[in-house]
Amino acid sequence: MSEVLSLACELVSRASLTPEDAGCQRLIAERLALAGFDVEWFYCGEVTNVLLTRGNASPSLWFLGHTDVVPPGPESDWSSPPFEPEVRDGVLYGRGATDMKGAVSSMVIALEAFTIANPQHSGQAGLLLTSDEEGIAVDGIRRVAELIGQRGLAPDYCLVGEPSSQEVFGDTVRIGRRGSIAARLLVDGIQGHTAFPHTIDNPVHRLAPFLAELVSTQWDQGDENFPPTHCQVSNFISGTGAENITPGHAEVMFNLRNSPHSSSERLRTRIEDMLQRNGIEKYDLQWRISGEPFQSASGALRKALGEVIQEHLKIRPEMNTGGGTSDGRFIAPLGSEVAEFGLLNQTIHKVDENTAIADLEKLQEIYTSLLEKLLPAR
Repeated sequence: MSEVLSLACELVSRASLTPEDAGCQRLIAERLALAGFDVEWFYCGEVTNVLLTRGNASPSLWFLGHTDVVPPGPESDWSSPPFEPEVRDGVLYGRGATDMKGAVSSMVIALEAFTIANPQHSGQAGLLLTSDEEGIAVDGIRRVAELIGQRGLAPDYCLVGEPSSQEVFGDTVRIGRRGSIAARLLVDGIQGHTAFPHTIDNPVHRLAPFLAELVSTQWDQGDENFPPTHCQVSNFISGTGAENITPGHAEVMFNLRNSPHSSSERLRTRIEDMLQRNGIEKYDLQWRISGEPFQSASGALRKALGEVIQEHLKIRPEMNTGGGTSDGRFIAPLGSEVAEFGLLNQTIHKVDENTAIADLEKLQEIYTSLLEKLLPAR
């Protein structure tokens, strides 16, 4: 068993359901401390964050990852227990194998291999981990980034290990992300008997034309780097369960993934205008911005990453801003060049999450080569 597979199995075996870390970061910190890394802990509520760095010069390259995972669902749906890593036919199965304990393991082994081979490397190598990426992401990298920014210690380059590959390992590098907005709309009405429409105000009927407009609206055109902004309804709650009573309230939840052409402020204004246009006046709209859209300018990180992927995998990755959000959104505003590259994302958050062991080991080699390119021996 290779070192990276062994570490990945150890991490997967720890049930670190967000925001629980289950000792993953402690294990990693102890390993990298032996390789000469300084360790700094950031405890925020139930969330554990750790920064491990070696060297204090420029340029600086930090890997960014998370040790928390999403719940596995019913264990009976899995072909093997989600927190008992199992290798079958060259594939590692277990919750977090791809998102993202596999990549974290590749980062750790790459940092160890790099510092052993280059004890006098230039610049600063680092690893920043959180247990609050899969959760509400308030006390994780968002909080740590604020402290790092206040100290003026943001890295020059930040490589996020989220599973970016889509069809073939290595086919995609993320160079930014769309924004994400979660909205909860509560509309009031008047409950009553279905036989007496003149005595009721059915909020579902009021919402119907609004929702039709909401999901059919073209918010913007996007551009060569960002797909158009889109909206998806995620939940709708209303009614008492009785067949002859109209509801007094209706709640709808929806999510917007926005490009830079539609700011969160502009989107809210358009949606409030839409509510008024559809005759909805009594409502409460709760608006939570998970992250604003961002894109890092092309620099040394993007160039070096593209080169090492071609060198190891013989393919030229597409560079885009697709997918969901990532913690890179908190580091990019500090002025760091941010890129994301990791394993295949086809099984993330699913039953029987898995990764090919060959991909896992190749990812570690790519991360090691990236360190060698950006932080060469003195």
